[in-house]
Amino acid sequence: QVQLVESGGGLVQPGGSLRLSCAPSGSIFTLDAMGWYRQAPGKQRELVARIISGGGTYYADSVKGRFTISRDNVKNTVILQMNSLKPEDTAVYYCNADGVRATRWEFPGKTYWGQGTQVTVSS
Repeated sequence: QVQLVESGGGLVQPGGSLRLSCAPSGSIFTLDAMGWYRQAPGKQRELVARIISGGGTYYADSVKGRFTISRDNVKNTVILQMNSLKPEDTAVYYCNADGVRATRWEFPGKTYWGQGTQVTVSS
């Protein structure tokens, strides 16, 4: 069973920066895409940023120009660099991986989620 291990959340003042990291707990054969979602209290979970295996990226309008997603294809680690943070960025952030195949014989790929990490932007 693949698990996604997240790190890097915390408390930061408005205008500050945080860096979130996520990686699978064990080795995998391949995966299609990784991304970050967030869920604020009383709101639905929303996609923040996503990166596919070819390197293409997607950002929610609310974070464009402030957040950057990157991926180490060898380690299958995904990084979310968050700059110019705002109080409205406060949420639990979840790592997501799609099309995960633990071995070459596993098909189709599966979707996995991390346990979530709290990001709080407050003065």
